[in-house]
Amino acid sequence: MASNSVDAKMLTKMFLAGAKNLESKKEWINELNVFPVPDGDTGTNMTLTIMSAAKEVTALGDSTDMKAICKAISSGSLRGARGNSGVILSQLLRGFTKVAADFDELSIPVLVEAMDKAVETAYKAVMKPKEGTILTVAKGIATRAGELCDEGVTDLGMFIEECITYGNEVLARTPEMLPVLKQAGVVDSGGQGLMQVMAGIYDAYCGKELDLTIQDAPRSASVGVASYSSNLQVQADMEIKYGYCTEFIILLSKTFNIKHEIDFKEFLESIGDSIVLVADDDVVKVHVHTNDPGLAIQRALKYGQLSNMKIDNMRMEHQEKLFKMSEKGQMQEILQAEEISTATPVQDTAMAQPPKEVGFIAVAAGDGMAEIFQGLGVDFVISGGQTMNPSTEDMLEAIAKVNAEHIFILPNNKNIILAANQAADLTEDKNIYVVPTKTIPQGITSVINYTADVSPKENLEVMKQEIESVKTGEVTYAIRDTILDGKEIRKDDFMGIGDHGLLAVSTELVKTTCEMIDAMMDDDVELISIYYGADVTEEDAEKLRGIVEERYSSCDVELQYGGQPVYYYIVSAE
Repeated sequence: MASNSVDAKMLTKMFLAGAKNLESKKEWINELNVFPVPDGDTGTNMTLTIMSAAKEVTALGDSTDMKAICKAISSGSLRGARGNSGVILSQLLRGFTKVAADFDELSIPVLVEAMDKAVETAYKAVMKPKEGTILTVAKGIATRAGELCDEGVTDLGMFIEECITYGNEVLARTPEMLPVLKQAGVVDSGGQGLMQVMAGIYDAYCGKELDLTIQDAPRSASVGVASYSSNLQVQADMEIKYGYCTEFIILLSKTFNIKHEIDFKEFLESIGDSIVLVADDDVVKVHVHTNDPGLAIQRALKYGQLSNMKIDNMRMEHQEKLFKMSEKGQMQEILQAEEISTATPVQDTAMAQPPKEVGFIAVAAGDGMAEIFQGLGVDFVISGGQTMNPSTEDMLEAIAKVNAEHIFILPNNKNIILAANQAADLTEDKNIYVVPTKTIPQGITSVINYTADVSPKENLEVMKQEIESVKTGEVTYAIRDTILDGKEIRKDDFMGIGDHGLLAVSTELVKTTCEMIDAMMDDDVELISIYYGADVTEEDAEKLRGIVEERYSSCDVELQYGGQPVYYYIVSAE
């Protein structure tokens, strides 16, 4: 019979079950996108966020330390957060674990307190919270949980079931709170994702037989003890690139936050592979295969004293293995099949940048877009955008690689701004300025309007003002039938989407693009910039430019290769 409280072991099981259930439903959740475009990514973003935390939890093995598990959930989801829905989910988990970490067992009153803290934390993370979203669903669950506790409910199974029932009722009402959901005939996708996590949690509590295996999880590491196996699974075609299996524990003598953890992990990746790094409150467990253990040890000493040090020569062990196999007549065959590498690792040249006062990071999808930003002086382009929202950790890694005191981040997508803000909050050694660019053209305008003669804060204000004057249109295709903004859309129709909604729809690409541009124009527009995507030929793009130049002869019309996926054309009018 299930207990009426949750211990660390049960919390691990419930959390992993929630993560796995969300993962299994991610494509269905993606299809709940309001716009019927092929870039619905809420399910993907939430899954990648929670799976980042699930890998951290799995790395703890059979730990029964509530504080360690809560930290793994919080830090893992925080670093892996992608998109607005993923960032909000990470904040919900952060708030919940902040309370839960102080208890060995979670009773109903403690769960209520943790759920209230989760909602409070998530709402604070969003500048302008909207009702009818994942926030509303989470608040509804927490409110119902409080009511059940006040009513004297002591059966935890009933408590969870009632919370889920009410959560689904709130989810069903989201179209009434957000007209755009009602018009599209869908419920909020983020809220649906949260309910799938809750469903998995309940299945685990009820003892349902579940596969809780997390793919690509780090190898097991118990709290307080480095338990990495150094046994080699030797195969005939194995290449040992890094010869020393190096393990140790850092006894921390100063603060070791998420930024430190990412910097240290990035350093280890530059000198080796097979890296596992698990941070607890007072210790950090480290495992790395490298050709120079001294470099790893020297860097680790910055954070504290070392203990439980262990270095194994894997090449020597491997040769001994080969020798034993040769006694069975296999030596010659294996030696012919194998070459043992002694190459030294290639250092990350990005870290060798000379120091500068101001740097830029931009998010963009498509090789052409990346070249455009680099040509404008952007230091680091994160590959991503509408279909691939980078995580908070991706942002932090980019920040670490730009050797500047002040760094501007251009998210270039409304679904990436929260992750950028979260990365800025986690950065302590540099000044980060997130320009709230929602489109690629806004990002380009921001860089162009940077002036070295004024302060970064003044530049930020100028950029914010300038991006307001940029109109953006994007042309893609529909993945389902629907009615949006009063326009009937059929599957495979071409759609022109503007800053505030659908501008054009038809069965012809050029017609849709031209009608979209018509809707963007006014008397103040002087420049039309067209960026053609990976699925458009240069010849077809040139034909479109000719049509636009003829139609708007008083405007300058620029054409550039963007190479972006999913969107045939991205157009700006300024």
